[in-house]
Amino acid sequence: MRTAFYISDGTAITSEVFGHATLSLFPVEFNHKTIPFVETEEKAHEIKALINATSSKQGEKPLVFFTFVNHKLSEIIRSADAVSYDFLSTYSEKIEKELNVAPVPKVHRTHSIHEKSYDFRIDAVNYALMNDDGGNIKNFAEADIILVGVSRSGKTPTSLYLALQYGIKAANYPITEDDLESEGLPKCLVPYKHKLFGLTIDPERLAAIRDRRMANSKYASIRQCRIEVREVEMLYKKNKIAHLNSTHHSVEEISAKIISDTGLERRKY
Repeated sequence: MRTAFYISDGTAITSEVFGHATLSLFPVEFNHKTIPFVETEEKAHEIKALINATSSKQGEKPLVFFTFVNHKLSEIIRSADAVSYDFLSTYSEKIEKELNVAPVPKVHRTHSIHEKSYDFRIDAVNYALMNDDGGNIKNFAEADIILVGVSRSGKTPTSLYLALQYGIKAANYPITEDDLESEGLPKCLVPYKHKLFGLTIDPERLAAIRDRRMANSKYASIRQCRIEVREVEMLYKKNKIAHLNSTHHSVEEISAKIISDTGLERRKY
């Protein structure tokens, strides 16, 4: 298996995101190694030695995706026995020509804390935790969005991701078997219908997820999952609630789709 390194003098998030996005285009398995905070020449030489050793051991050059503000560190990594991709230089040179302004390098600038956006995210995460799984319905008035769906359809991780990455206050409420039998929206959700966004999921996937939690139970049976999914999708359509099938999407994709469909604005920056 070929190795891909993601290296930076900061968090390495940028090189990781660009690298993963690029490699996802190719049907090849990789051994991913992320190395953040390479801030000294000594450390850069250490990482170069690791890359060279990996190349020698595997008989194939590793792929190295890196972002460095310090040009000397870039040159050390670039000289390793690998195929290297320098994202910052690639794009900053083109933008410099377009803007006619020279870049002013600053370590950690890409992911530095902005006090106001940081407060938004912390507040949103606290809100998501306090209002998970319908645990505090009296706070629904504060929600930017309320995710609804059957148990284990992806509501909690999506709520937390929306909070952490977008600063969105996302509550979530589980549509239970009793709710479905009533054939209408739960009373606590009716005043906030305009804030609702539904998640659904393929019954087979739902059964597999539930089985890991409560094996061989009615809750995890394929029959029960099919009934709940069918009924909740009918509920969405009857009440004209926007919804998304989460089966084949990551939490990042689900969240981005929700932001796009609802018009909610990111509060991170």
